[in-house]
Amino acid sequence: MVKIALQICATLENVAELKTCHPNYAFFLKMRCSNCGESSEKFHDITEGDTINADSRCPRGFNFHAKCKLCSRENTVDIVEGSNASYLAEDSGNMKTIVTFDCRGLEPIDFLPKAGWIVKAADGGPTFDDDVGFDEDDWTDYDTKNSVSVGVYDFKSNFIKLKK
Repeated sequence: MVKIALQICATLENVAELKTCHPNYAFFLKMRCSNCGESSEKFHDITEGDTINADSRCPRGFNFHAKCKLCSRENTVDIVEGSNASYLAEDSGNMKTIVTFDCRGLEPIDFLPKAGWIVKAADGGPTFDDDVGFDEDDWTDYDTKNSVSVGVYDFKSNFIKLKK
C-alpha cells in the first residue's frame, strides 16, 4: 500500500477558498500499474462517496477497482477518509496537498480537474459552485457584492508519494 497525495497550485484573485464538492467530487485520473508499468489511455473517475467490489479483503468496498489489461493483476485505489483539504488565499502560488489516495497496485500519473469545484470569494463575497472546472487552467467570474473580478489562474497539479 502506497499513499500518494494530489497537490495543486494556482494563483487566486479575490478568492478566499477553493475546494472540491467533497465527498461527491469525481477525481479524474490516469493510472499506471505498479507491477508491469502499463498506463491507462483514458481518465478514470474516483469518488469518495462511491464504493465498488466489496469482498473479504475490504467488506466496505473500494473507491476504484481495476484489473490490469497487460498483467491481469487486480488493483485498487481509495481516497483516504478525512484527507480532503481546501486551497486557501494564503496558499496562492504554492503547492498544497488537497487529497490523499491509498494506492494498491496502481499509481495516478495525471489529473483532469473537471467541474465540481467550489470557489468562495474573498471579503464575504458569494460562493460559486455552478460547473467550476479547470479544463483550460483558468476560471473567472464577477463578485457583484464587492464589485471585483474573481479568478483562479495557472492551475497546476502533481502527485507525491508520502512517507509512511
